[in-house]
Amino acid sequence: MNLKSIATSNIRQLFGVHHLRREVAQLRQELMDSNQNNFLHSVSSVIHVGANEGQERDLYDGYGLKVLWIEPAPETFKKLQSNIAHYKRQQCIQALITDDDNQHYDFHVSNNDGQSSSILDLKEHKELWPDIGYVNSIRLRGRTLASLLKEQNIKPGQFEALVMDTQGSELLVLKGAESILNNFRFICTEVANFESYAGCCTVDEIDSFLRSRNFRRHACRRDARIKDGGAYYTITYQNCA
Repeated sequence: MNLKSIATSNIRQLFGVHHLRREVAQLRQELMDSNQNNFLHSVSSVIHVGANEGQERDLYDGYGLKVLWIEPAPETFKKLQSNIAHYKRQQCIQALITDDDNQHYDFHVSNNDGQSSSILDLKEHKELWPDIGYVNSIRLRGRTLASLLKEQNIKPGQFEALVMDTQGSELLVLKGAESILNNFRFICTEVANFESYAGCCTVDEIDSFLRSRNFRRHACRRDARIKDGGAYYTITYQNCA
């Protein structure tokens, strides 16, 4: 075999290895996503706090779930209403969910269609997404999840899973829902192990809070990470009471 043939063979092998690695990585990610969402097979209903525009509406609809979306930002809420209008088992409420019924917050609206909006200031979030920033703030009154459901005449037992994506304030949501947490079979949340937002909750804090209330990890997926090892995770907890 001449040098040209050897080089061609090596290149083909190299591309073959890289292609295989990509396939393995893709399969691994698909498996992680499947494991992360497998709790949806076991429930019939979900409360999703931090709805944004309802990006998961098709996913939930595919499982035939009854869904209550909760979104605080007025303009984003209008888009959410429009997006779920044709889903018969999905409804939405405009509210800012925290741990206090009487406190007002500056809700900061982000420039990525509100996906990074939060009551907290951005901090190391910029290490991952330097182009994301706040464009304005809205003064909103916080509500606890327990109080909101009571006001809407919704029994907590009607929903089996709680999903949170509130950009750093997830622990406040849990604290405000403490009296009704035991109604949920699963709790799924996005959470970082670093200070992505100023004063945000961390993985350890969420773990500790839920473990003391008889919830244990069911699945965990790493979504993004920064150079020093900090990472974002999506973690699902199961009620073991």
